[in-house]
Amino acid sequence: MNDDILINVTSFETRIAIIESGIIQELHIERNSQKGKVGNIYIGKVIRVLPGLQSAFIDIGLERSAFIHIMDLQENRRERLNSTNITPIEKLIFPGQTIITQIIKDQIGSKGARLTTQISLAGRILVYLPYEDHLGVSQKINSEEGRMNLKDRLKSIIDAVMGMGGYIIRTNAEDASDEEIQLDIKYLNKLWSSILSCSKNKSAPYILYEDLDISQRIIRDIATPLTKTIRIDSLEVTDKLVEWSKIYAPFIVNKIQYYSEDPPLFDLANIDQEIKKALSRKIELRSGGYIIIDQTEAMTTIDVNTGKFVGGKNLKETIFRTNLEAAQAISRQLRLRNLGGIIILDFIDMEDNNHQDVVLQELQKYLSKDKTKITINGFTKLGLVEITRKRTRDSLKNQMCETCLVCNSQGYIKTAKTICYEILREILQESRQFNPKEFRILASQKIIDLFLEEENPHLTKLSDIIQKTISLAVENSYSSEEYDIILI
Repeated sequence: MNDDILINVTSFETRIAIIESGIIQELHIERNSQKGKVGNIYIGKVIRVLPGLQSAFIDIGLERSAFIHIMDLQENRRERLNSTNITPIEKLIFPGQTIITQIIKDQIGSKGARLTTQISLAGRILVYLPYEDHLGVSQKINSEEGRMNLKDRLKSIIDAVMGMGGYIIRTNAEDASDEEIQLDIKYLNKLWSSILSCSKNKSAPYILYEDLDISQRIIRDIATPLTKTIRIDSLEVTDKLVEWSKIYAPFIVNKIQYYSEDPPLFDLANIDQEIKKALSRKIELRSGGYIIIDQTEAMTTIDVNTGKFVGGKNLKETIFRTNLEAAQAISRQLRLRNLGGIIILDFIDMEDNNHQDVVLQELQKYLSKDKTKITINGFTKLGLVEITRKRTRDSLKNQMCETCLVCNSQGYIKTAKTICYEILREILQESRQFNPKEFRILASQKIIDLFLEEENPHLTKLSDIIQKTISLAVENSYSSEEYDIILI
């Protein structure tokens, strides 16, 4: 259940915190210079086909060519469903060919975006599959009877509105009226028709459809009738979301609130402090134990330790209670840090198989709240738990940090852009409390250079908003993460 959604908007980025029972569980960050492209649809041109990898590179107009694997081709999906032999990719597409594709994974690091021709359009209640003809149900709906009832209900509604294509029923459908489902079907069919119509007059590479902005996506994908409030510190975005919600999510309109008070919106739940913790390797548990999170390109490993915890009656109970607490902490950190791919959990060894079962059940219970596709395997003979979590966008660390060159790439520091944005937010906050003639930023050469070049428009805009001069000064003794803001 989502208690509150906090949306912090600036000229340079939007940050959204999902709060459950007073504690932040998810953080979504979209920087204006690095907007996510998952869900966008393009006309692409095939650049190169690689038979050995059964994949191809597609030019969709981005800086780096995108990548498509044979398993993501619509033609191959039909063959798999019909249990026939899969046609090699070199017989399905060829260099110079134009195809309609959709991004399913953003460019991460040196890897280009991943594409599919199995197009899907997400509504609030349904996901529309224009090239399919079947009905699916979200895995989050566990009741078999409930799944069948939803399928039967949707079939009758589709027949009534003459909807085309296939659909996946989202969890929101459980509380939706027939009229709301009809509106979703009509909206998605109309959207797809406009995309096809646009594609007939355009040459590759060209973007045919851009997914909703981050604020609208959160309303569509996360907000429910149980959401208490959606607070936004931008009047412009508040008005925009209210108007959008009147059409697509009317149940949420009265819960959207413009926030312009003190303290700043993200201070209400100590969000910035939680972000700082989420960038650390070590997470302390209340009992005195701790977990260590190590993130690499290949996988993420999480190690559980008892630390100072001595609260159990004996060693076996101490280990059990530490692992139970760690299971809850780990599930939260996966969501908060947006960790994806292969994740290996190394709980403290438990000799009692019943204890292992209880810890696994606890982990599954907390991860059931995660809307991202996730698979949990049981304990191996080595006492490890393997998790796979779908990766569609960068982790929090990859968004905000970079490899530290000083320590031979063994650690991470915040990027210069992250530091610049921290400084801008801090100046905005201090301008509400104090009334100096000027704000002076003391920082390393790297930070000052960024303010003079790429981030200068944001610095100028902030200066106009607060109606104060903001000056810059280099402090050569400072590291890239150090800075001071002087009030003059």
